[in-house]
Amino acid sequence: MSDIDGNYSIKGVPADGILEVSYLGYQSQEVKVNNREEIDITLSENASMLEDVVVIGYGTLRKKDLTGSITQINPEKIADSNPSNVQSLLRGTAGLQVGYDSSAKGGGSLQLRGQNSVYTDGDHNSPLIVVDGMVFYGELSEINPDDIGQIDILKDASSAAIYGAKAASGVIIITTKRGKTGKPTINVSANFGLETKSQFRDVYDAEGYIKYREDYYKTATLGFDANGNYGYYNTGSFGVGYYDNPNNLAQYGITQEQWAGYTNNVEGESLMSIYAKRLNMYNYSKNVYENFLSGKTTDWEDIVFRNGFRQDYNASVSGATDRVNYYISFGYLNNEGVTAGDRYETFRSNIKVNGKVTNWLEIGANINFQDRSDGGVKIDLDTEQDPYSYITMLRLSPYASMYNEDGSLNQYPMDSDLHYGYNFFYDRNYYKLEKGYTVANTIFNARVTLPFNIRYDFNISPRYQFFYDRYFMSNELPNSNAKDKGVNRGWAKNFDYSLNNTLFWDYTFAQKHNVQVTLVQEAEERKYWSDNIYSRNILPSDVLGFHNTQNGTLEDSSFETNDTHETAAAYLARLFYRFDERYMFTGSVRRDGYSAFGSSYPWATFWSVAGAWNFSKEKFVNLDWLNDGKLRVSWGQNGNRSLADSYLSLANLGAGAGATMDYLKADGSLATDMKYLMMDRLANPNLQWEKTESYNIGLDFAMFNYRLSGSIDYYLKKTHDMIMAQRLPNFSGFSSIYTNLGEVQNNGIEITLNSTNIDNKNFRWNTSFSFSYNNNKINHLYYEYDDDGREIDDTTNGWFIGKPVDEIWDFEVIGTWQINEAEEAAKVGQVPGDPKVANYYTDDDIINADGSRTPVYNDNDKVYLGRRTPPIFLSMRNDFNIFQNFDFSFSLYSKLGHKSTSTYYLNKANTADCMTRAHNQYVQSYWSLENQTNDYVRLNAAGPSGASDPVKVYNRSFIRLDNITLGYTVPQRLTRKAMIEKLRITASVNNVAVIKFDKTWQFGDPETGGLATRIWNLGINLTF
Repeated sequence: MSDIDGNYSIKGVPADGILEVSYLGYQSQEVKVNNREEIDITLSENASMLEDVVVIGYGTLRKKDLTGSITQINPEKIADSNPSNVQSLLRGTAGLQVGYDSSAKGGGSLQLRGQNSVYTDGDHNSPLIVVDGMVFYGELSEINPDDIGQIDILKDASSAAIYGAKAASGVIIITTKRGKTGKPTINVSANFGLETKSQFRDVYDAEGYIKYREDYYKTATLGFDANGNYGYYNTGSFGVGYYDNPNNLAQYGITQEQWAGYTNNVEGESLMSIYAKRLNMYNYSKNVYENFLSGKTTDWEDIVFRNGFRQDYNASVSGATDRVNYYISFGYLNNEGVTAGDRYETFRSNIKVNGKVTNWLEIGANINFQDRSDGGVKIDLDTEQDPYSYITMLRLSPYASMYNEDGSLNQYPMDSDLHYGYNFFYDRNYYKLEKGYTVANTIFNARVTLPFNIRYDFNISPRYQFFYDRYFMSNELPNSNAKDKGVNRGWAKNFDYSLNNTLFWDYTFAQKHNVQVTLVQEAEERKYWSDNIYSRNILPSDVLGFHNTQNGTLEDSSFETNDTHETAAAYLARLFYRFDERYMFTGSVRRDGYSAFGSSYPWATFWSVAGAWNFSKEKFVNLDWLNDGKLRVSWGQNGNRSLADSYLSLANLGAGAGATMDYLKADGSLATDMKYLMMDRLANPNLQWEKTESYNIGLDFAMFNYRLSGSIDYYLKKTHDMIMAQRLPNFSGFSSIYTNLGEVQNNGIEITLNSTNIDNKNFRWNTSFSFSYNNNKINHLYYEYDDDGREIDDTTNGWFIGKPVDEIWDFEVIGTWQINEAEEAAKVGQVPGDPKVANYYTDDDIINADGSRTPVYNDNDKVYLGRRTPPIFLSMRNDFNIFQNFDFSFSLYSKLGHKSTSTYYLNKANTADCMTRAHNQYVQSYWSLENQTNDYVRLNAAGPSGASDPVKVYNRSFIRLDNITLGYTVPQRLTRKAMIEKLRITASVNNVAVIKFDKTWQFGDPETGGLATRIWNLGINLTF
C-alpha cells in the first residue's frame, strides 16, 4: 500500500522480481525490477473499473453485475465548474430532463423517461430522491454539492422496484462523502461569481417607444384609397399625417401649420406638445408628457436588472482509521439574482460518523442541517410579463420619472396627480418579508454481522423542518387602504421519520455461484402542522410591523390552519444470482401500503425480474477489440403514491358557499352569521396506487482497450390506474371525484458514449456524449366511447387519445394576410396584416349567393400542432488535460422537437389600456407597409370570427453552450512548501451562448420562455 502521496516501500523483493501494481479505477501493471532501487509507476485509468460499486438500493453491487438500467455520476468529474446546486450535477444524464431556474436560488425540475401520468400535483412525475439509503422528503437545495460522493440513477422498473413511494418516476440515489484511510484531509474552497442577464424580453428605448406609438395609432388609418392603393390615412376622419412626427411631413406634401390645424390646440402650444397629445401621452401620464418635452428619459431595464454577486464557501475535515470514519463539512452560500430584490442565502452543514464498536457491531450517524432564506421583496418577472398587470417596472414609459425634483423616489412614475405607475423601489420601503426554512435531516444506523455471512442493518431517518413566513405591508404607504394592509404571519412544522430493518445474505459456493438475498421491512410516518394569521388594519399603529398582530381589526382579519398526517409501510424481498461472472439474475417483490389510498385498496404488490449476459466472457467470443460486452433485459412494476393532498380518498367538510348563514333558535329568536360546513369532496374508498409496468433492453460495452465505452437502452412503460379527477354529472352536486382511470405510455431510446480520444503524458482528451428520445402518448382516459367505438378525448384538459399528454391542439396560423389578399381577408372580418388561420373543416362553411365560400371557424378546424415537452435531449462534454497541471472543459446540451404557443405575436398593445395610459411595450417585430412580412402580423391584429385570438406555435428547440471551465493545479513541489497538498484555481462561465431554431421567437430564452442568466465564476480550492 502507498501513502496518500503515492510513496511506497517493499522489502524482500528479488533483483529480478516483478511488481504487480493495482488501484481501484486504474489498469493493473506488471513492472520488472531489473536491479532498480527506486521505481516510479504511473497507472492509466481503466474505464471498465471506474465507478466500480453502484448503489442499487438497500445495498451495493459491482457495476459489471448490474442487470438493470442504472447511470452513475461521479461529481468530481464536473466539480471544476463549481456547481451551486445538485441539478447542475445531474444535467446531461441520458433520459433525465433537468429544468432551468434563473433565480438566485437556482435548481430546476426533474423528470425521468417522460411524463407517466396526467396527474401532476405534488411533483407526481418527479423521481424519488434517496440520500444515503433513506428516502429523502426535502428539496435538493438542502444538499451541498461539495458533500456528494456519488450519484446513481435507477431508470428501469427492475432497478427502481426496490423502492416504493413514487419509484415509477425513477430513483435518484445520492451518497454523501466518507473519510478516506490515511492522515486527516482538510479541504477549503471559495467561489466568487458575477451573474448577469443573458436573455429576457427587451423593451423599447425612448426613440423606439415613440415610433411604436406612432405606428400603433397609424394602423387604425390603413385602408384603400379611391384608386385602390393601400396606405395610411385612408380610413377614418384623421387628416393626412395626423399621427406622424411634424418633422416628417414632407412625404405627405403638407405643412406643419396644416398639420397642427387638425386639432384645437392651446395658444402657442409647441408642435411636440401637439404630437405627444395625439399619441396619448398626456391624459393619464403627465409625467411622461412633461419629460418627453424636456427630453428626460429613464432606462428601466438598467434599474430592474443588475449584476448579482455570488459567494460560496465550503470547508470539510475527513479521515478514517480501522475503527472510525468521519466527514464533517460546513458551507455558506449567498447569491444575488439579476433582478432587484432577488437573493438567496443558506447555511449547510453535515456530520457523518461511522464507528466499529466491536468486530460484529458498527454504528453511525449522519446529520445534515440547513437554514435558508427563501423569500424577499423582489420584482416578479411573471407579473412584468402579464399584459393585464399594471404592477410593472419594465413597461413604464422611458419618459416616466423614477425620482421627484428633490431627488426622492417618485411613488407614481407615470402621473403623480392621477397616482398612476408603479415604483417597486418606493413601495418596498413599506414592505418587509422574512421567509425561509430550518431543516435537520438525520440518519442513524447500526450494522450487526451475524453468523453464516448474514448481515443485519437498522436505519432510522427522523427529519424536522420548520418554515416561517412573516410579511409586513405598512398602511403608512401613501394612498393605500388600511383594510388591505397589515401582516401575514405563518409557520409550519414537518416531522417525518422512516425506518427500515434489512437482512442481507451473501454466499458463494462452488467458486462460480454467488447468491445475494435482501429482506427489508419499512415503516414511515409524516406529520405536518401549519398556522397562518392575516392581520389587517392594525390600530392604533402598525409601527411594530409583523411583531404585532393582535391589534388587527377583527372584521378585516382572518386566520387558518392546515394539519396533515400520513403513514406507510412496506415489505421487500430481492434475490440476486450470478454464475461464473457471465450470467446474472435479479428478482424482487415489494408489498406497499399507504394511508392516503381508499380503505378498500391501501396495499399493492410490485414485482420485477431482470437478467444479464456478459457475453464478452464467453470463450466463443474472441474479439481483440472488445473488452466488455453485456446484454440486459428487465421487466418490472412500480407504484406512485405522490399526491398533493393525502386525503383525496376521503370526503371533506369545508366552509359553506356563504361561509355563514342565519338560524332560528329554539325560542324563535334569530342567530346571525353562524358558521356552517358542507361536504365539498366525495369519498372514494376504491382509490388505489397508480401503477407503471416497464420493459427495458440494454447493451453495455467497452472496446479498443477501453478507449470507447457506453450503453444503449430501449424502454417501454405503461402507467395505468392513473390518479385523476373523473367528471360527474351536475345533478350529483359535485364536479368530479378522484379515481383511477386511463393509461399513458412512454417508450424511447437512450445512448451514452464515453471516449478517450487522446491519451499521452502531456495531453489527454476525453469526451462523453448522451442522447435520449422519448415518445409519450395517452392510450386511454375515461373509457368513454362515441357511436363509432372511438374513445372520447378530453378537450377541456387538452388530453387526446393517441397523443402526448402535453399535445397542442388549436387553430393553425399559416401566415399573414397581404394587401393583395384583402378581399379574401374581409370575408372573415380581417384586414391585411392579420393572421391567416387555416380552415381545415369546410362542411360548415357558408356558401354565399354568388357561390363563394365564407369560412366558419370552430373546434372542427383545430389540429394537432406538436408537443410542449422536448422528446429529444442531447448533451456532450469534452475534458482536456494539458501538461498535467492545466485542464480545460466545455459542455453543451440541446433540447429538440418541442413547441409552445403564444398570443403575444398579435401585438395587442392596448391590453388593459396600456397604450391609452402610455405604457411601453416589449420589442417584437410587426407587419407594416414598410415591412410586409409573412412571419409577423400587424399591430393590434385579430383573428377571424370564431378564432379571434389564435395562438401562434413556436419551435422551442435550442442548443446551449452550458459551461466553459479553465483550471490550473499548482505543482505540489511548490504547494508543499506551504503545507498545502493541493491548490487549484478555476475560472468558468455558465450559459455561454444559446442557439434558437425558431428565428421568429422574440420572448427571451427559448428554454425558460423568459429570463436566462450568465454566471462568471472564479474558484479556489485548497487541500491540506
